[in-house]
Amino acid sequence: MKVILLNDVKSLGKKDEIKNVSDGYANNFLIKNGLAVPYSKTSKQVLDKELGNRAREEQEKIDELNKIKQKLEHQQIEFKVKTGKDERVFGTISSKQISDKLLELGYKIDKKSIKIKDAISSLGITEVEVELHKQVKFKLDIKLVK
Repeated sequence: MKVILLNDVKSLGKKDEIKNVSDGYANNFLIKNGLAVPYSKTSKQVLDKELGNRAREEQEKIDELNKIKQKLEHQQIEFKVKTGKDERVFGTISSKQISDKLLELGYKIDKKSIKIKDAISSLGITEVEVELHKQVKFKLDIKLVK
C-alpha cells in the first residue's frame, strides 16, 4: 500500500515522502497514529499544493533576508571601547553586543547568526560573518574606536 508520510518516521522516511509499505503496517500503525495518509490522486494534489506553498514562503523569506543583507553588507558597526596601556582594549566584543547594536539600528538579528572567528579585542576594523539563512550570508565590519 502506498502512503504519504505526515511526519518523520524512524527507519521509514521523512515527512512528505511517498512510501510503499505493507497493508497491515499502513492501516494498523501509520494511518491509525496519524503518521501517514493513504496515497490517492487527491492526497497527491494536496501534497503538491502544500509543497508549492512552502517553497513560495521560503523564497519570500529569502528575498526579505536578502534585502536586509544588501542594507547591512556595506555598513560598519562602531563600538566605543576603553583602552589601557599601549592601546590595548579591555575585554572583547561579543556576538550579543553586535546583535544589540544591530537592534538599535532596527535590525533584529539573533546572536547565534553572528559568527566571530577571532576575538574582537583590538582597535580597528574586524570582519565577522552573519548567516541569516543557509543561502543568505554576508560579512559585516566591526570597528573599535577609543
